[in-house]
Amino acid sequence: GVLHEDLRLLLDTALPPKRKKVVLGVGDAKMGAAVLEELGVQCQTGGVVAELMRGIRLHFPALVRGLTAQSAAKAQLGLGHSYSRAKVKFNVHRVDNMIIQSISLLDQLDKDINTFSMRVRSWYGYHFPELIKIVPENSMYCRVAKFIGNRRELSEESLEGLEEIVMDSAKAQAILEASRSSMGMDISPLDLINIESFSRRVISLSEYRKGLQEYLRSKMSQVAPSLSALIGEVVGARLISHAGSLTNLAKYPASTVQILGAEKALFRALKTRGNTPKYGLIFHSTFIGRAAAKNKGRISRYLANKCTIASRIDCFSEVPTSVFGDKLREQVEERLAFYETGEPPRKNLEVMKEAVVEANEVVAEVKRRQEKKEKKKKKREKRRLEALAAAAEEAAENSVMEENDLGAKKKKKKKKQKEPEESEAEPEPEENGVEEEEEEEEPLPKKKRKVMVEPEQQEEEEEKKKKKKKKKK
Repeated sequence: GVLHEDLRLLLDTALPPKRKKVVLGVGDAKMGAAVLEELGVQCQTGGVVAELMRGIRLHFPALVRGLTAQSAAKAQLGLGHSYSRAKVKFNVHRVDNMIIQSISLLDQLDKDINTFSMRVRSWYGYHFPELIKIVPENSMYCRVAKFIGNRRELSEESLEGLEEIVMDSAKAQAILEASRSSMGMDISPLDLINIESFSRRVISLSEYRKGLQEYLRSKMSQVAPSLSALIGEVVGARLISHAGSLTNLAKYPASTVQILGAEKALFRALKTRGNTPKYGLIFHSTFIGRAAAKNKGRISRYLANKCTIASRIDCFSEVPTSVFGDKLREQVEERLAFYETGEPPRKNLEVMKEAVVEANEVVAEVKRRQEKKEKKKKKREKRRLEALAAAAEEAAENSVMEENDLGAKKKKKKKKQKEPEESEAEPEPEENGVEEEEEEEEPLPKKKRKVMVEPEQQEEEEEKKKKKKKKKK
């Protein structure tokens, strides 16, 4: 019923000062009522307005300058996406979808475990029929059947293992005695292997069911603590699942919550003009079971009323607590005692005042803890950022040092390369001991120098040979 701030601002700026004479055409009657309540502007809704709105929507790109049909379609698509996202977007700790799925899976697991346990009983009963009466529980029967296997191999040594499974020495002794005088047929090893593997599957399913129940309990304490404190986790989860969500359950009146789950009986009673049902899913609560037969209808009506209050508190409170659920549970207990003994219960006003005081203290404590957690988180984030900055600085310094080292190494290598080149460029002394004059020329490589030196040596040798010939003559 409260107008959005953007819509209110738009209407304030768009409408003329004399608003009472203006009649605004609105496609939705609820929006028209909200505009009339907030701004005092008369709104008209009906078939003509809907047709006008449809025409405006169709020709909107032509009416607005610079708006194309493609951009209008994109805007409509974006609006649809944002609306859907807003509908889907919830607080992670307040999501009731997980509760709906887990309670459905829990009910399905109960059915499957019962079916499979009956299959194990009928299968293993051919070999050891007396075990069914001694161990009536399904999961325990599967454990015992898996442990025993062939009953002929059961002896005094395996008595301790049986006691650990059955948690009763008398039962373990009874199983041992029954195995010695059993009327069952013999069984082959292959059949035993199949029975043991199937029993192992049933045991794993029952263990998973326990874990799923713990998960459901933790989720209900986060999402609907008051409802779970009042009526229990399983029954509260069934109510939420049947309603569709916690918000839908909060919108229901107490009379609907009372017969939620008994729709078939209700419509049959309305059709045949018989008595309508007194309770639906809340029949599984302990309160109705403890009440006398004549008070079951009265206590179910009272309990449905308290369940509605608890679901509304859970749905619309910012910090959900179980204080109100505990107080409402106390009220139901007092009403139950009043029906049995006649002791007058406390007034609702007094109980709710106490609950509000306690809830404020709990909320303050929770907020204080949240602030501490946020401060610690900010400190951790700050330290992490400082560590990252320090690491980045160290990495930068290391990279600069490495670059300097590389530059120095390159310079040393260049110097080392220049030194051998200079030593190679020095002139070598001649064989006859005459040193050549130093010429200021660039040093030549070895190959070129050899090429230049060889013709001079040949000429000298030829001159020496000629001198020797002259001397001989």
